[in-house]
Amino acid sequence: MSVTIYHNPSCGTSRNTLAMIRQSGEEPEVIEYLKTPPSRARLVELIAALGISARELLREKGTPYAELGLADPKWSDDELIDFMLAHPILINRPIVVTPKGVRLCRPSEMVLDLLDRPVASFVKEDGEVVVSRKT
Repeated sequence: MSVTIYHNPSCGTSRNTLAMIRQSGEEPEVIEYLKTPPSRARLVELIAALGISARELLREKGTPYAELGLADPKWSDDELIDFMLAHPILINRPIVVTPKGVRLCRPSEMVLDLLDRPVASFVKEDGEVVVSRKT
């Protein structure tokens, strides 16, 4: 199975998601999107595959969201994508791509349905135990 994760190693949710993927037996392509942002075309593809608007992919916490005035509804999806390309930290994460679909994995256990062999249980960094519904 081909698995790609758009990952931020500073994000606990992203780290937990990556660990669940690896524990399922998959070694994903890890794209640290802050170092290697997606192209405009790829970001548009991801948003379409997620079935959400560009606004729904925006991250507010720990980003220049407020300073840039992005809460204002005047911004079009194209303009919001421009902001995400200029400031990749605005892209919410982690985004996981597999043959089963594309998903923003918040919370991290959202990744389980995308994997062929999801872990039966997983302990997140904060101690929360996740049990797969497939067991």
